[in-house]
Amino acid sequence: MGAGERINQLSDKLPHVRVLSIQADLSAEEGVEYVWSEVEALGRPLDVVALNAGKSLGGAFLDTDLDEEKHMIALNITSQVLLAKHVVRKMADQRHGWILITSSMSALTPTPYESIYGPTRAFMFSFAQGLREEMREYGVNVTALLPGATATDFHQTAGMGNTMFGSNDWKNNPALVAQRGLDALFAGKDHVIGGDRKTRRDALLKKFLPEAVKSRQFAKDSKPNQ
Repeated sequence: MGAGERINQLSDKLPHVRVLSIQADLSAEEGVEYVWSEVEALGRPLDVVALNAGKSLGGAFLDTDLDEEKHMIALNITSQVLLAKHVVRKMADQRHGWILITSSMSALTPTPYESIYGPTRAFMFSFAQGLREEMREYGVNVTALLPGATATDFHQTAGMGNTMFGSNDWKNNPALVAQRGLDALFAGKDHVIGGDRKTRRDALLKKFLPEAVKSRQFAKDSKPNQ
């Protein structure tokens, strides 16, 4: 099932709320502006926003396609900053709001064989932390969600089916990741690790391991099988 079909089925999964499904290419600025125009057209307060767009690309940087990497940077970073600019200005005027920004556990380590993805998530983590401090005086809470490996089609779409990340058998349940993000957001936390106890323990270890060690560990899981 494609993303468009899943979006259109949201109203069936959320029967007690009004769902407005919008599809746009967020890697293009006009797509971002289209989404924001639809939000503004509702003429309603904006209470909660989840900035969640992102993709990855597996493989050695020596071999990967530059255009695909430029597209990833546009989606993972540029689109999120553009949307955030609209969101924070509206919430500052309202003097309240909650913003959940999705980063990744990959923000905590070098990511060989996903060499561009990790830095894009590190940018979003740092961005969320700085924005959180700025928005405090306006009554707006900003929380960063750092999911661990999650059982979706994310890594398959990234072309990483021939790596350890290609299997979903060992990954976190998406519902658990989402619930931890929302719980942390409404509790006013600065960030949260999205995953089970093992995932959270891994995040703690990453605070103390040298970058070279983390890089080698990540490469074992992300390097394509020959």
